[in-house]
Amino acid sequence: MKLKILVGTMTSTADYVAQAIQMDCADLVDEIEVCLMDGLDISAFDEDALYLICSSTYGSGDVPDNARMLYDSLDTSPKYLGHVRYGVIALGDRTYLQTFCFGGKKFDERLQGLGAQRIGEVWCHDASSGTLAETEGTAWCREWLAEALAQAPAA
Repeated sequence: MKLKILVGTMTSTADYVAQAIQMDCADLVDEIEVCLMDGLDISAFDEDALYLICSSTYGSGDVPDNARMLYDSLDTSPKYLGHVRYGVIALGDRTYLQTFCFGGKKFDERLQGLGAQRIGEVWCHDASSGTLAETEGTAWCREWLAEALAQAPAA
C-alpha cells in the first residue's frame, strides 16, 4: 500500500514532520510519497493510496497559503471521495485557543463532507508544548498506520 502525505505549510514545519514520517515509517508500507500541496486540486485524491493530510494553521485559523488551491477545490469542484481513506496531522499553537489546529481540522471537515473516510482521530500538535512535532508526529503515525492497515480492504 502507498501512503501519500499531502503537506500544507508556511514555515516548513509540516514538511519536516512529513519527511520524518517518510524516513521512520518506511518499514510499514510499500511506498511513502511526500507531496507539497502547492498547485494541487481535488484530483490529488484520484490515486489509489492511503492519504495523510499534514497541515499547519496560519493567520486566523486558515489553511497555509500553499494549501489554499487544494482546499478551495474541495468546495468549488466537489466530487464524491468515498474511495479515499485518510488521516490528519494538524499543527497549531494552543495560545491561539479559538483557532487551534484549524488548518488540519478544516481539511478534515471538507473531506468528510465529500464522503472520504477518516481513520482514527485528528492528531493535533501544540507548538507551545515544548515537544517536537516531528518526533511526536512520527510516533502517532506508526500507530495510525497500524490501524489503517488493519482496516484496509482486502485486495
